[in-house]
Amino acid sequence: MSNYSGSDYAATLLRVSSGVLFLAHGLLKVNVFTVAGTVGFFESLGLPGALAYLTIAAELAGGVALIAGVATRLVSLALIPVLLGATWVHSGNGWLFSSEGGGWEFPLFWAAVQGALALLGGGAFALRIGAVDKYLGKLA
Repeated sequence: MSNYSGSDYAATLLRVSSGVLFLAHGLLKVNVFTVAGTVGFFESLGLPGALAYLTIAAELAGGVALIAGVATRLVSLALIPVLLGATWVHSGNGWLFSSEGGGWEFPLFWAAVQGALALLGGGAFALRIGAVDKYLGKLA
């Protein structure tokens, strides 16, 4: 008999699927757009190029952490500014993400998903690391 609830399984589904998407987006920036291309795009928006490196790192590390279920609440909260930045970048393209250049609906929804994960926690099958859980407390 399992001690997990339906909410635990729902949190796991959100956590893992969101982690896979973050990992895919980070790898897209590295392997397709290239790091230099991503830096150039950020600079073309008037953003510091260093922010591209931070975004790539957040997407890759955050994706892996979410898939594993390590510090889910903290990681989800930390990824919200990345998604709000993406919402800002896409805001001029209209609402629908199918618009040319992508609209703002998807990154804003994804930010809401991260907010839900921050409230739900890691759910079932999350990797529990005692030292991390002890240090972060309820943010783990």
